Amino acid sequence: MVARRRQSIPDQTVRSSELTPSNYEAPPTEKEEFSLAAPKLGLMLSILALFLVPFIYFLFVRYPTEIDLRLSILVCIAISLCGFVATVLLVPVAARYLLRRNLFGRDINKKGTPRGAAKVPEALGIVTGIVFLVVAILVQLAVSFLQYNLTADSDWLVEYNAALACICFMILLGFVDDVLDVPWSVKLVLPFFSALPLVMAYAGHTSIIIPKPLVPYVGLSVLDLGLIYKVYMIMLVIFCTNSINIHAGINGLEVGQTVVISSAILIFNLMQIGASTDLDYKQAHVFSIYIMLPLLTTSLGLLAFNWYPSSVFVGDTYTYFAGMAIAVVGILGHFSETLLLFFLPQVLNFLYSCPQLFGIVPCPRHRLPRFDPQTGLLIGTSDMNFVNLFLRLFGQCTEKTLCIRLVIFQVFSCLLCFQLRSILAGWYK
Repeated sequence: MVARRRQSIPDQTVRSSELTPSNYEAPPTEKEEFSLAAPKLGLMLSILALFLVPFIYFLFVRYPTEIDLRLSILVCIAISLCGFVATVLLVPVAARYLLRRNLFGRDINKKGTPRGAAKVPEALGIVTGIVFLVVAILVQLAVSFLQYNLTADSDWLVEYNAALACICFMILLGFVDDVLDVPWSVKLVLPFFSALPLVMAYAGHTSIIIPKPLVPYVGLSVLDLGLIYKVYMIMLVIFCTNSINIHAGINGLEVGQTVVISSAILIFNLMQIGASTDLDYKQAHVFSIYIMLPLLTTSLGLLAFNWYPSSVFVGDTYTYFAGMAIAVVGILGHFSETLLLFFLPQVLNFLYSCPQLFGIVPCPRHRLPRFDPQTGLLIGTSDMNFVNLFLRLFGQCTEKTLCIRLVIFQVFSCLLCFQLRSILAGWYK
């Protein structure tokens, strides 16, 4: 979370004597020099390689699949890598224009230092979102050309387009939020409207499998929820989009958690494809790969600028967009239960934050730690979120260290999810 400071150009009727430095800040002119710190490409390429090595191993060695399926995934990888390059190239361009329009923030966690006084371009999630949409459409065209599962007569094509419509709608509403700074009550309902194309186009089952230990008590092994299932879909979308937005506030955390979750989903997809012989089930997880690979690579391109110390802020545009992209693959890929396990830190953070979010406990505008400019360390406050909780539990630390700890917790949560699925396989469902 950042402290926004965006002033519009005063009305012409205001007297010139009123335009003092204290109440007016002119926007940057064309001649002003603007430059971002060099992107952290070495770190991002290392993370990308760390993911691609096991991913390729699973695809070709551990879980060998049909040739056409592997070819479509390789094409998706190639196009997604182009999305990484495009994001890295376009972020500085978009940052210049956003700063020119006074869309910038101040880094509260560096207040009292030169970095805390600097203008940081905000809402750069718009770049990631646009590049993602272009990459996802190119993947659709390439896979259709290969005559795999997104052909003109495929049911998956309808759901794929519905997913892209939801994501596009969420990007728009997220950018509107960054520009207008809408209140929390409105933020909570924005994903509802964005999820409508998905609900209308959803043609999958609306039933759930009853856990085996509960079957004797329920009397059914499969329960059809009907309309209730679609209500559950909307609630999942609302949770995913807002949970990433709530679990934020320090450089790199929003994008970092998204990178970990999307990586875990991609590995999970390959594991399920390799373990199944059902064609529809495989295609559901291939559909997820077509969405998650572009999300991963474009997010890494943005993280190159957003990792500590951030030279850009991602804004609500990114958190809404990322949450929606992850939610649609969980719904259309039919693994929403597993998705919630991947979201364990976000679930716990939401539950811990509820007293403040619902007004039971006073909630400030920015629930951030307190920065000590003398030591350069963050100090946990009484605000109820994981950022402050980690500082209270493990002591003061730098912003970078805190972000690394939270991302590592996200990694361990995803590993726990895989372990739980392995232990419960065959017994739970």
